[in-house]
Amino acid sequence: MGPLEGIKVLDLSRVLAGPWATQALADFGATVYKVEKPGSGDDTRGWGPPWLKDGDGRDSGESAYYLSANRGKHSLAIDMASADGQALIRGLAARADVLVENFKVGGLARYGLGYADLAAANPRLIYCSISAFGQDGPDAHGAGYDLMIQGMGGLMSITGVPDGEPGGGPVRVGVAAVDVMTGMYALSAINAALYERTRSGCGQYIDLALLDTQVAWLANQSLNYLVSGRSPQRQGTAHPNIVPYQAFATADGHLMLAIGNDRQFATFVGLVGRAELATDPRFATNTARVANRVELVPIVGAVLATRGTREWISLLAPAAVPCGPINDIEAVFAEPQVRHRQMRFDLPHSLGGQVPQVRNPVRYSRTALDYRRPPPLLGEHTDAVLGAELGLGAAELAALRARGAIG
Repeated sequence: MGPLEGIKVLDLSRVLAGPWATQALADFGATVYKVEKPGSGDDTRGWGPPWLKDGDGRDSGESAYYLSANRGKHSLAIDMASADGQALIRGLAARADVLVENFKVGGLARYGLGYADLAAANPRLIYCSISAFGQDGPDAHGAGYDLMIQGMGGLMSITGVPDGEPGGGPVRVGVAAVDVMTGMYALSAINAALYERTRSGCGQYIDLALLDTQVAWLANQSLNYLVSGRSPQRQGTAHPNIVPYQAFATADGHLMLAIGNDRQFATFVGLVGRAELATDPRFATNTARVANRVELVPIVGAVLATRGTREWISLLAPAAVPCGPINDIEAVFAEPQVRHRQMRFDLPHSLGGQVPQVRNPVRYSRTALDYRRPPPLLGEHTDAVLGAELGLGAAELAALRARGAIG
């Protein structure tokens, strides 16, 4: 059994940050009930192409985007704007351990589904709200998406080619990094709250903002500013605090060289035939190399341009000099190490055929993760879950469906 076996999660979130967290909770063994709007469901269901192929090889209408973040869940099509739908959600919340939502601030409270409403009936409930800016402050009621927060939160100011160089200017990170990181912070916050509940017996409210998350994971770059008073600038693939630590052109492509300490630098320059650089006072220490990066980087670049990428890797990697190729996504999944770790796997899908998935990177020694369910079809489990959790029979479900409360 997974480490969260027996935990019930009511997932009222959509798009990516919330669903990313609840998918991980499902991977860890929790039972996750994903509530979606009848007829349309999660916005990302329509974010294609590409679409999953069904058992006959036709486009299924299930988008790759949706499939990336909803493994392991049960889908319930419930109209929370209706009084009947609200009553159903309150019933499910009364039996849940965790609720995750990402509506605008106050959005669920107007349906009687806010934390205060639900905690009164279930004081053990852990209720996680994900919003753009948090539950208070001058921007609390504003809308925001990942790309906007990448800009506002500083990430785009340090991503891309430096200003003044060809191609210079702000660049978005190639995945929705703010959403994914917010999902990860939500996961850790929920698990910590579950642990605390074992001592107190009480649930609690979690207020998590995309902007707060982005500011928090600026990591060393935020401290670079706070310590120096100078805002870090875009440096392409280069690192602000370590040299040489960037991509270099080779004879047939590029090599990512990631020298992390003086010993690695000495090994590297010895292997490439420039051992004298290790004792040159301009380059002997990382501090010196950072101060003299303008002189060192062209020297390293000239050396690495003389051979192909794989030739350099075969020379440097066995000597524990950190380096690697810059793969496209196809090459990532062809990497022998990625294949060995079985990061890609397949699940049988309800429409026939298989749906590819990417493995959760966590590996426990005892409580192995069990990928039981593919991403569900819209409303696939509505009747089964409402019957099992709330005791609704066929006649009651039919009446709810006739009133439009469920799909």
